Amino acid sequence: MDQNMPMLFSTRSLLRQILQSNILFLFFLAVCCTPPEDPVKCSSPNNTNCTITNSYGAFPDRSICRAGSAAYPATEEELIAVIANATRNGLKMKAATRFSHSIPKLACPGGKEGLLISTKLLNRVLNIDVKAMTMTVESGVTLRELISEAATAGLALSYAPYWWGLTVGGLLGTGAHGSTLWDKGSSVHDYVVGLTIVSPGGAEDGFVKVRRLNDGDQELNAAKVSLGVLGVISQVRLKLQPMFKRSITYVTKNDSDLGDQVACFGREHEFADITWYPSQQKAIYRVDDRVSTNTSGDGLYDFIPFRSTSSLALAFIRITEENQESTNDAGGKCTGAKLITSTLSTSAYGLTNNGVIFTGYPVIGYQHRLQSSGTCLDSLHDARVTACSWDSRVKAEFFHQTTFSLGLSVVKSFVEDVQKLVKLEPKALCGLELYNGILMRYVTASSAYLGRQEDAIDFDITYYRSKDPLNPRLYEDILEEIEQLAIFKYGALPHWGKNRNVAFEGAIKKYKNSKEFLKVKAAYDPLGLFSSDWSDQVLGLKGGLPIVKEGCALEGLCICAEDIHCAPSKGYFCRPGRIYEDARVCARLDNNRRHS
Repeated sequence: MDQNMPMLFSTRSLLRQILQSNILFLFFLAVCCTPPEDPVKCSSPNNTNCTITNSYGAFPDRSICRAGSAAYPATEEELIAVIANATRNGLKMKAATRFSHSIPKLACPGGKEGLLISTKLLNRVLNIDVKAMTMTVESGVTLRELISEAATAGLALSYAPYWWGLTVGGLLGTGAHGSTLWDKGSSVHDYVVGLTIVSPGGAEDGFVKVRRLNDGDQELNAAKVSLGVLGVISQVRLKLQPMFKRSITYVTKNDSDLGDQVACFGREHEFADITWYPSQQKAIYRVDDRVSTNTSGDGLYDFIPFRSTSSLALAFIRITEENQESTNDAGGKCTGAKLITSTLSTSAYGLTNNGVIFTGYPVIGYQHRLQSSGTCLDSLHDARVTACSWDSRVKAEFFHQTTFSLGLSVVKSFVEDVQKLVKLEPKALCGLELYNGILMRYVTASSAYLGRQEDAIDFDITYYRSKDPLNPRLYEDILEEIEQLAIFKYGALPHWGKNRNVAFEGAIKKYKNSKEFLKVKAAYDPLGLFSSDWSDQVLGLKGGLPIVKEGCALEGLCICAEDIHCAPSKGYFCRPGRIYEDARVCARLDNNRRHS
């Protein structure tokens, strides 16, 4: 689709491949980076007049979240005092985590006078009981710190998210998970056996209440996935198990039978997941099981996209994608996607057999060395010469994420629908393959009121986002149709820490215990001091979740109902989906199709 002459296209295509190869080479060599900045920024030394954002530098609606002040309690006693004082003064409050990796506005308090309570200094490991196999930590402890300290005691966290830059409080609040259908499932919150949460109280309570919940307490089912609307989690006690080893092999197959393979593959391998490249018609199966601890091997997982990257490389990659978008160069995206995915495959996605080099499959190693990674956080201040690939302070990745879980019973039909769209537009999903395709992880039904409702597969889809909210993306309609297929046709549940507004529309009605959760919310925070307009909208307590305005469908703030919700001046009009006619998507039309 490049508008240049064929000879120029051929030359540019070759040059692009050479440059991308060099970029990836730099990508692998980088070993340190500028650390991510604190998401909370205040304009005065006494932490007043503050703003908060996420690690990507923008919320889904691109609004600036302001707060009157920020607090950094370093102990539970200090946290109690902070919440009591704020309650006494009727301030809106929200917990803020160290790296703020949630995409939606979970950490934004209502009103400009609100209070941000950072858990950055609540970062101590309080107790490890080897005999009981439990570990008690403060909520600001990162996943990396948790699994490292557990390993020192000969213990392991059964399952975990793949990115270790999450705090314990943050990952519980959003229901973060790894991948398995075994045991209690892959969600960390299902291994919580104790939790302390600090909430507002009445004058008779000193304006604060401290609740210490234990396994078996019904209210724990609300507190362990709470979206931050019940108060601030102070301490968490997790059930661990003895350290063990895993054996990992990645196997590449054609995706023709993916729909049939999905459910059975998750039953066959404990830590199974699948990475799907729909436009390339390939699926990468992670054959991943535990093995005896006396099995030889000291493997390490250092996932390549989570490593430090040269800022120059990031700028080049972003500029290339922006050019491809502006010229409708789908072919260029497909070429780049094949180069990136083949390089990742050759490099075993960051697995090494001994922590240094990859010599072949299987890679065998201890659980804490294979379950999670994120070395771009191991950082020196190097004037941003290198950075995490999504660091908003440099010209880097800027993307949307659509992440949802589908019950195993409907996954085959959904996969086949996506394959039908690919047949209609073979190049349509090359763009998301530039972000390593669709990650499919297994999750199980949870006792948490806002947890998974049934055994399911979680689909993680990452794709280009323009810096200009009124700029449509290439194959805008295909990505929107996939989103609406999942959410509305198949009743998918959204990942609480990701997604655009569309994915949360009507979501609370899909949780059978949502009323029980709201009862606990009313008891813990009757004045709604930990609630915001956004959380009330998501929980169905008020309307206004869709933001209807010019171009709103391009950002997932609404589903288009009129052409103006798309970008008619740029040839994008509101039309029904191609295979799901109930969908309303922003389709790029030529003059002949515009009025059909």
